[in-house]
Amino acid sequence: MLEYEISARRIDAQGSAVQCKEAELIIDTDLNGRADALNPAELLLAAVAACILKNMERVGPIIGFDYRAVTVKVHGLRQDKPPKMVSIDYEIVVDTDEEERKLALMHDNIRKFGTVYNTVAPGTQLSGTLSRAAHQA
Repeated sequence: MLEYEISARRIDAQGSAVQCKEAELIIDTDLNGRADALNPAELLLAAVAACILKNMERVGPIIGFDYRAVTVKVHGLRQDKPPKMVSIDYEIVVDTDEEERKLALMHDNIRKFGTVYNTVAPGTQLSGTLSRAAHQA
C-alpha cells in the first residue's frame, strides 16, 4: 500500500497553507473567500483534474497512446444542506492523432484506475467526456 501525508496550518483568518514534500500551497479558508487561492471544494475539483492528468501520463505508454497536449475542465455542483458535492462533471480535450478506439480506451483506463476518481465516484455523480481537440488550419 502507498501512504500519503500532508500538513496544514492556519496562517490567519484569510488563509492557510498546506505542505507536502517540498511543495507549499496557500488555500482559501477565509469565510468571505479570496480570489488568489483555492477553497476546499475547488481543491477537490483540482484533485480530480490532477488524477486524470496523472493517469494519462501513466496509461499513455502502456497502451501506446501519443498526445501533444491535454486540457481538463472540471465543474462541481454543491448543495447547501447537507453541504456536499452532488455532481462533478469533467471535459478532457486531447490534442492527438490517435483513433477513436484508443480515445475510448484511454477514457476507460482513467475511470478504472484513478485513485482520486475511484474515491470520489461512489459519493457523488461523477461523469465526463474525453474528446479530440479540434485542429485549426
